[in-house]
Amino acid sequence: MTKDLLPELLSSWEDTYKKGQLTLWIFLALKDGQKYVDEIKEFIELKSNHTIHCEEQSLYRNLRKYQHIDVVAFENKKGNKGPDRKYYFLTPMGAQLLQIFIERNISLFFSTEILTLLKK
Repeated sequence: MTKDLLPELLSSWEDTYKKGQLTLWIFLALKDGQKYVDEIKEFIELKSNHTIHCEEQSLYRNLRKYQHIDVVAFENKKGNKGPDRKYYFLTPMGAQLLQIFIERNISLFFSTEILTLLKK
């Protein structure tokens, strides 16, 4: 493998990784309360140190999917200016799903063995 291929491989891996992470980031954004799409987008970009950028349409598409399976809901509230906004939030089942996902998939990254591997 040549070093010329490394940036391309890394970019491809990161793109796949980031797409797979979108659900986690959306759920984390909603964990601490209701947000409208712009706030979710801002949360994700800020908390990911601007390594993850998502289009509003991707967020809306995912939020609709989560609504259909009853893990996210919304309520309309008055916006600062203009029309009402949809404020999304995790349902009790969504909050439980996030907690179980974290326990099964994220917590293992804090084990001594994995932390040691990451530091090598």
